[in-house]
Amino acid sequence: MITIFTDGSSRGNPGPGGWGSVIVQSGSAYSTADTVVTELGGYEKMTTNNRMELTACMLGLSYVKGHLQKVTVFTDSSYVINGITKWIDGWKRNGWLTKTKDEVLNRDLWEKLDDVANGQKVEWKYVGGHIGIVGNERCDHIATDFADGVDVKLFNGPLGTYDLPNILDISFDDMRVAAKKSDSSRSRAKAYSYVSSLDGMIETHHTWADCEKRVKGKKGARFKKSLDPIDEKQIIAEFGTL
Repeated sequence: MITIFTDGSSRGNPGPGGWGSVIVQSGSAYSTADTVVTELGGYEKMTTNNRMELTACMLGLSYVKGHLQKVTVFTDSSYVINGITKWIDGWKRNGWLTKTKDEVLNRDLWEKLDDVANGQKVEWKYVGGHIGIVGNERCDHIATDFADGVDVKLFNGPLGTYDLPNILDISFDDMRVAAKKSDSSRSRAKAYSYVSSLDGMIETHHTWADCEKRVKGKKGARFKKSLDPIDEKQIIAEFGTL
């Protein structure tokens, strides 16, 4: 009954970076009365996005090391999931060399992640980034704020006093993730605009930064990238029916 959301960020890649983890520890499968939420995060002066993603997962798992419960880790990094579930055994057999005989990048963090995950019952799950999943969005805010040098107030306490009581509710977002994964070209495509909906008011934004400024930390906010004028109108219509 341990859930960990993680995310990492780098301004410049390489550049100033930050990472964030939100750990939810539930003592009972039938009650949230004794559920505790712990936020972790940090800053590095010069780093990469992948290193921050790895750090968030590694330090999140380190925090719960020794607990006997199953741990579910949600991350939007395919690099981390593929590395820890598919590639790492081959890397170790080959002396930390890739199939092309190149040295594995970020070996120091991969070794630490492998060590801390060893002996724990860890299930790795992919979630799409910037699609409204509460835990992922909170980790993104922590990571980007640290990367930007913003003073971050990290929470540690009972779920009942947490600003995001629906932190574990990803039922609706699971459908959005499935849709996003079925059309991976959309996530890689250049944005025409970003559409946001807050308190029933819909706005369009030219940049993600402007969209993020409006929805960041706002309960019930929704946002989506559009690819062209027609797509923008369809998203506006979609949000208008929610």
